[in-house]
Amino acid sequence: MQRKNNILNNSKRGGFAMIMAIAAIVVIAGIMALALSLTTQTAKRTTNLYLYEQIILYSQSAAEFTLLNIAQQQACVEPANNLLNYTLDNMYDINITLAYVYTDPSPCGAFGSDYTTVTTKEQNGSVLMDITVTVDNPNISSEPIRYFRRSMQKL
Repeated sequence: MQRKNNILNNSKRGGFAMIMAIAAIVVIAGIMALALSLTTQTAKRTTNLYLYEQIILYSQSAAEFTLLNIAQQQACVEPANNLLNYTLDNMYDINITLAYVYTDPSPCGAFGSDYTTVTTKEQNGSVLMDITVTVDNPNISSEPIRYFRRSMQKL
């Protein structure tokens, strides 16, 4: 009799071990699926963060480049509607809209590009820049990334 009880006890333990092995495999598979999901999300976030930081730097450079162009030319001599477009590396689209702030006899009066007229000499001669930088390349990012910056610069 003793042997029968010993055999029955071993078979119960063997069945429990099989259930524990299956449970361990399910838990490990779940952890691996979570790790794979986090890895793909982290790669996407890293790419988007890199592109966003690049866009911020390009917007600052575009503002400085536009001020350089304005300084080299006469005031208010810009393309039609004071809209500038640049494309960098066939990836970044930069659009800049300019509006000038002058006293009442404005040198921009013929162009109709004044943002507002001011009355004091301290406010005279400024430009309002709306800078929009966009990355819209499906090979790089799954959704477009856009950064908008409004800047008031003294001329």
